[in-house]
Amino acid sequence: MVEISPHKKYIQVNVDYMPDGRMIPRRVTWDDGHAYDIDKVTDQRRAASLKAGGTGIRYTCRVGRQICHLFYEDMVGRWFVELK
Repeated sequence: MVEISPHKKYIQVNVDYMPDGRMIPRRVTWDDGHAYDIDKVTDQRRAASLKAGGTGIRYTCRVGRQICHLFYEDMVGRWFVELK
């Protein structure tokens, strides 16, 4: 059985797929149904989440006035954020 970190929250993400294969996240939705538009993706790179564990592509996103890191685990095809 795989242990899930208490600092990792899997979420639903709406993504635009570009012709060159890039993914651009556009909207995140929490379990409770609250959805937030991503205003801008300022960085995209392969990285590890040191707090929650897991590796993949880390997107630095601006949602309103907040900056957050959104991770795509490409080995399993799921999106997560780090919880505080």
